[in-house]
Amino acid sequence: QGQFVESGGGLVHPGGSLRLSCAASGIAFEYYAVGWFRQAPAKEREPISCINWSDNTTYYSGSVKDRFTVSRDNAKNTMSLVMNMLKPEDTAVYYCATGVCRIDSFLIARDSWGQGTQVTVSS
Repeated sequence: QGQFVESGGGLVHPGGSLRLSCAASGIAFEYYAVGWFRQAPAKEREPISCINWSDNTTYYSGSVKDRFTVSRDNAKNTMSLVMNMLKPEDTAVYYCATGVCRIDSFLIARDSWGQGTQVTVSS
């Protein structure tokens, strides 16, 4: 699991774009699948995207597919999420984590979370 620090959140208008970043430490980053969860107010935390460590296979939930793009930079121990065409329903706290990343799912084994970064989409 390691430790993660999320950044890049903020307030944007519907249709806008935002780039989130995740800095990892305490793990051999290049050997871990990493990805993003989000939690909207009064909602459960949900997986939205991940990228595998071995072949860079990516997963996107149906609600963000074709709008968000996940990437990683192993040399910098960082992961990013470029979010385009943002909608009010994207408003949530976004968290990064390690887990098992497949084309159709992102599963986390350890229920431990950091501060996350707040994304608010509003006009």
